[in-house]
Amino acid sequence: MPTRATKRGDDRTPLDVDCDVLICGASFAGLTVARELAGSPARPRVLVVDRYEIGERQTSACAVPGPWLELLGLTDAALQSFDEIVAHTADRSYSWALPEPFVTFDYRRLCRLLADQGDFLFETAKVEGLGPRPAVPGGPMTVITDRGPVRAPLVVDALGWRRVLAPESEDAIQPPDAYMSRGLEVHPEGRSDELALYLNDRYVPDGYSWSFPAGDEVRVGVGSFDPHHHVKDPTLRLVQDLRREPDGFQGNWIPHRLRSATGGGVFFVGDSAGHCLPLTAEGIRPAFHFGIALGRELRDVVEGRQTREQALRRYAGISAQKHPAYRWLLRLQRLVGRVIPHHRTLELALRATSPPRVGRRAWSAYLRTLSASTWTADDPEGRRPFSRRS
Repeated sequence: MPTRATKRGDDRTPLDVDCDVLICGASFAGLTVARELAGSPARPRVLVVDRYEIGERQTSACAVPGPWLELLGLTDAALQSFDEIVAHTADRSYSWALPEPFVTFDYRRLCRLLADQGDFLFETAKVEGLGPRPAVPGGPMTVITDRGPVRAPLVVDALGWRRVLAPESEDAIQPPDAYMSRGLEVHPEGRSDELALYLNDRYVPDGYSWSFPAGDEVRVGVGSFDPHHHVKDPTLRLVQDLRREPDGFQGNWIPHRLRSATGGGVFFVGDSAGHCLPLTAEGIRPAFHFGIALGRELRDVVEGRQTREQALRRYAGISAQKHPAYRWLLRLQRLVGRVIPHHRTLELALRATSPPRVGRRAWSAYLRTLSASTWTADDPEGRRPFSRRS
């Protein structure tokens, strides 16, 4: 269970810390990495830093395939479960039967449950960048925060698309001229039993909209594959059409292309590595998947089974293995963006994929890209089974 040492106001004391593992970012990816380090006989000193307290700032519509919550012991955060997705066009509605349920969950609750499985010190601090290079190759790296420097030989950037700890030599990507989608969501009160997508150019010509029920609220939003398209007015239009109130705005940029998972000696995970899936903009499942993978590599370092340099190479390879799947999804994203304004073609495509057998096969192929079943068996290299703590 993490020890929280949050500082505010006059109590926001300087931070000058040495640790074994520094994880920057305390959402899905960062907390999953920390979880994998818990219980290590090496007893590494793990520090997690974030600008906000754990669970304070919701970052997504918070829906994920149910098996992932079961695998990670997070089912207590579940709010609603759905066995199908309903797709609405301008003229008709279609349903896709899902091979495994999608579950909406409480963000704050899930983050706290995930954090409670870790063993780390937590501090609120804004990460500003990397300090000077280590004097000794392989030595501790310095991360600069608004409260002072933190030093660690193993540093993780799970801060999101800004990729704050990227090397200075790396070309920066800034929206809207970047490989990103953009999304905006509101959280009006209300209930529904329909997990819905809207493929309708009335809201966005190159993207999709959604309505995800989650207990006593419905998360309604619009996402555009083209980052130049503003989404506030379309979101308000959709909310009005659904006869709901636009309460609780949240928005973000969403990467839709893989980036290098390592650089300058830093490990990148989640949106900072472009792990968010193209087409669906699904980021939670990739954060869990790559968070587990990275956590295991770091655990092998602190327990002496490999060096940091070996972990950097191995983890970069793990991420790069998914390039083919991500490329196919990006191609489908571009195709869908072109089809949505052509209503007749869109209707034909949805009609062809709506039969239960076809829909399940399509969704099964999609879910296999990052399946929870990957982590249920013993590691082929003889390391601990994932289920040891689940």
